[in-house]
Amino acid sequence: MDHQAYLQAAAATRTERMAWWHAARFGMFVHWGLYSQLGRHEWVMNRERIPVAEYEPLADTWKPGPRPAREWARLAKEAGMKYMVLTTKHHEGFCLWDTAQTDYNAVKRGPGRDLVAEYVDACHEFGLRVGFYYSLMDWHHPDGARCAHDEAARRRFLDFTQGCVHELCTRFGKLDILWYDVSWPLRSPEAWETYEMNAMVRELQPEIIINNRCQLDEDFGTPEEHVTAEAEGRAWEACMTFNGSWGYMPAAIDWHSARRVVQMLQEASAGGGNLLLNIGPRPDGSVPDEAYARLETVGRWLAANGEALYGQVDRVRGRMEWLPTGSWTLKGNIGYYWCHRWPGDTLTIGGLQTPVKRISHLASGAEIAFAQQGDRLIMTGLPTESLDPEVGIAVLKFEFDGEPRQRLGAGCVLLD
Repeated sequence: MDHQAYLQAAAATRTERMAWWHAARFGMFVHWGLYSQLGRHEWVMNRERIPVAEYEPLADTWKPGPRPAREWARLAKEAGMKYMVLTTKHHEGFCLWDTAQTDYNAVKRGPGRDLVAEYVDACHEFGLRVGFYYSLMDWHHPDGARCAHDEAARRRFLDFTQGCVHELCTRFGKLDILWYDVSWPLRSPEAWETYEMNAMVRELQPEIIINNRCQLDEDFGTPEEHVTAEAEGRAWEACMTFNGSWGYMPAAIDWHSARRVVQMLQEASAGGGNLLLNIGPRPDGSVPDEAYARLETVGRWLAANGEALYGQVDRVRGRMEWLPTGSWTLKGNIGYYWCHRWPGDTLTIGGLQTPVKRISHLASGAEIAFAQQGDRLIMTGLPTESLDPEVGIAVLKFEFDGEPRQRLGAGCVLLD
């Protein structure tokens, strides 16, 4: 096929296709599979060198509880998330839907039912956009490794892969996100036939968004375990674990606090990106208590402060400066100051180049007294403790008389 024509066609519809995604800002990643039974990380098969013959019986012992996806979707909704992405097949090769490509799937083995269908139903019930993760790498398929040096094996493996992707795009209604992962061992889009496969995907799902882990840049980048903006004009989504493990792992105890999750949301939004935060459900599908409690807290915070996050935002870099007490997100002539170190009854911000018309506490709407003296703005009459009871991050809404600009620099100046 004409590769350039494919790229141009995808680019021509990108702005329209991605409008909802840019406004959503926050999604839930769900890693759930046979590895959840072992509770030793989703890479356990590889890291412990477990042979296929020893690992495969996990497919028969896995007995999830009734409809756990409803619990995930309800929690995602309460947490302020707008979309979900489920591992339909992780690197271990076990398919969570009733695929015709292999009997190594949730319907024909232990679970005895289509877990992807249950997930899609739950997303629809709670008004969430639907995303499918699909691992190109496959440790179970006999051609999953030899395809790199055996042309017949490559053809068989690509037929399997394209068959799986075709099913995912045709059996579950409208699909919003296709989230590929690990394009190993083949090392080029030509070897994977990515242009052809993604053209098929876009024909079947014209409004779909595709990530960059398929040897093509596609619609958005995916920084992993760090919240780092990509180049100006490039969409991106930081995918983050909650505790250092994607899959269920009781020994992983270093959970991000609700406060840290809110900070990650600010960092993502300030760079024009999204946050995809993972939960690793237990084998029965229940959500670990640590994740549950933190997401409920985040949800309460966003219910009061979501205006500072959701919707079309402007990138902060090059316009506003870092400050010891907080950070900015921007929308047009509005600046939202996420104050994560409350200074007491007076808060001063230097370097503002644009006049400020009004400042208010976002959650309550209460107006805040201030005086702007040159490029120095001083807020007074504040409480001694943070205005935010949930995570200690209060958002102050600045209404500027023009485009917000701040300039401080790092050198010394002489004060008259």
